[in-house]
Amino acid sequence: MPTTTMKIGVLALQGDFDAHRRRIEELGAEVVLVKKPEQLNEIDGLIIPGGESGTFLKLLGKDGFAKLKDFVRAKPTFGTCAGCILLATDVENPKQAGLGALDITVRRNAYGRQIDSSIREGLFLNEPIEMVFIRAPKIERVGEGVEVIATEGKDKDEVPVLVRKGKTLAATFHPELSADPRIHKYFLELVANGKHSPQ
Repeated sequence: MPTTTMKIGVLALQGDFDAHRRRIEELGAEVVLVKKPEQLNEIDGLIIPGGESGTFLKLLGKDGFAKLKDFVRAKPTFGTCAGCILLATDVENPKQAGLGALDITVRRNAYGRQIDSSIREGLFLNEPIEMVFIRAPKIERVGEGVEVIATEGKDKDEVPVLVRKGKTLAATFHPELSADPRIHKYFLELVANGKHSPQ
């Protein structure tokens, strides 16, 4: 997979954006730390990291939010934890505006507080994978056309923790905090496929 010509943005307003940057660079793609809306024009795909989703909305402001909404409709985007909340159509606990890119219902802090953070095993494309959960949200409803890519636990009927629709991907956990690069690799393949197909 040729990643050298790929520019991946990481929304760098708050949260552990640096861990995403390191992972993407390790996989051979160029990273742009996105702090201003106009930087969205120069990237092929975007990662919205963990953090506090309400704070993201405040820091983005009205114009930044509108620009991000346009980007998410047009180009590959991967949201983790707070990023997953922002990409959802419905957010509970409490209710919150989102980008509406994925027809899912997400409950914030469904796994408890920071102290309840945990490392669990799940299945990613039917293969075991380690998952790091920190004040994680929970996907309570998966809408039509949204594909479940990973589940928590070893059973196929377990809770969805990584979902995708088209070029939009969202995880309730933190793949950047484990040593396994497969999920970021999967996203880069999504971006590469988008670049090689007509818009």
